[in-house]
Amino acid sequence: MDEFLLLFRLDIITKEKQPSPEQLQVYMKQYQDWVATIAAENKFLGGKGLSTEGKVLKSNNIITDGPFAELKESIAGYIMIKAKDFDDAVRLAKSCPMLHGEGNSVEIRKVIGVHSVSENDG
Repeated sequence: MDEFLLLFRLDIITKEKQPSPEQLQVYMKQYQDWVATIAAENKFLGGKGLSTEGKVLKSNNIITDGPFAELKESIAGYIMIKAKDFDDAVRLAKSCPMLHGEGNSVEIRKVIGVHSVSENDG
C-alpha cells in the first residue's frame, strides 16, 4: 500500500458561498461519515483542517502574508490515506462530500520519500 495526500480546495473567501452554522453542521457530519468509511477499510492515516491565516516564505528571505485574499480557492484541509494505487485513491476520494460544492476539488498526491531524519537529528 502507498500513502496518498488528499488536499481539499474550497472557496473560503466569498461570503455567499459560506455555509450557515446549520449547514456547516450537516456538512461536517457528512465529512465525518465519509472519513469513517475510509477508516473502516483501514486506509485512514490522519488529517487536519487548516486556518485561513498563514505566511509564505520565498527565496531571498522574502516573507509575505498568505494565503492571498485574491485567491478564492484555498486549501481548507487534508487527510492522509493508504491505497493500492492511484485508482484506489481516486475511488476513495470520489465520494468526498466536499465535491458537492460548486468549484470545490480534491487533489490527490502520492507521498514519496525524499527525507530521511534519524531520531538523533534535531
